[in-house]
Amino acid sequence: MARRRSPIKVFLAFPYNPYHPQPYERFTEQGVLDRGKEFLIGKEYWDFLGGENTFEELLALFDSVGKKFKEKIRNKIQEVARNKMST
Repeated sequence: MARRRSPIKVFLAFPYNPYHPQPYERFTEQGVLDRGKEFLIGKEYWDFLGGENTFEELLALFDSVGKKFKEKIRNKIQEVARNKMST
């Protein structure tokens, strides 16, 4: 109801390309779906959601947060691993 007067775009989207830096080559690239129109992947998806350069901004943000919390994340992973191994 809220979008009654607005056009709606429907597509299949993958937030990341697990084959990066190689191109995404799965069923969607085999003539099943039209890339960029019927499905979006990685940069295409994020830039569609947030505008131009959103993907690069997200990467920079993840890098920054990762560096800031690297030690804390590593310690938590080790703690969880020790607890799992002891049970």
